[in-house]
Amino acid sequence: MFSMIWRFFPGPAWLRVIVLLLVAAAIVYALITYVYPWVALQIPEQEVTVNS
Repeated sequence: MFSMIWRFFPGPAWLRVIVLLLVAAAIVYALITYVYPWVALQIPEQEVTVNS
């Protein structure tokens, strides 16, 4: 899978590494900003009480 992604991007190796890092950062940003909050809203809250 990594070799397929590596061959997809054009240019020398150093440019591919930079582009892959930027793509990875964009994916992480999208997950934290949009996906995780949406998933948190979809999970029902559980009421937990702890008796001491």
